[in-house]
Amino acid sequence: MEFSFHIYNKLAADGAAMAIDRLLRADINKKTRGAGTSSNEISPLPVIVCVGSDLAIGDSLGPIVGSMLKYKTQNLNLFVYGTLSAPVTAKELPYMRSFLKETHPRSQILAVDAAVGEKGDIGLIRITDSPLLPGAGAGKKLDALGDVAVMGIVAEKSLSNYGLLNTTRLNLVYTMAETLSDGLATLLWERASGEKKAEKNA
Repeated sequence: MEFSFHIYNKLAADGAAMAIDRLLRADINKKTRGAGTSSNEISPLPVIVCVGSDLAIGDSLGPIVGSMLKYKTQNLNLFVYGTLSAPVTAKELPYMRSFLKETHPRSQILAVDAAVGEKGDIGLIRITDSPLLPGAGAGKKLDALGDVAVMGIVAEKSLSNYGLLNTTRLNLVYTMAETLSDGLATLLWERASGEKKAEKNA
């Protein structure tokens, strides 16, 4: 299942939040169905992994989203990996899956990254119910990551990754990061609030 929203659509942040929530809920149902576990055994707040590097504008979507999200979710018991000050790059990815499995065994993983696509797709936020394949647009074969993937199309796919690394506009990446972090922050605060209400009523 896939959802797409353009960053210049005023409802993009809300749409992204609703799509992510829907896919996370579907993932919980898939994991608990026939597994002998309860949905209560899975943490209501996913772990966010924002992939990318601050060394190239086109690859900086993940770290910018991570930094914005940490600021917008202060005082929330949330784990965000991949920020401008501590990015999760291709070097860290081989260790990230085992780290997440050991450190957050009861959490869903939401992976965020920049991506390339057709020229007409630039500016789209794509949300899928499949793992993220980091580096696919640049021809890199890295391990899949996450339960739900959020990808921002920042450049046109080409034979080289020159466009992604050097010709992407910072305004596009920054606007996309604001949209994503706004939608995610809203969703996460709502989930945290719902958990507190459930605890009070229990």
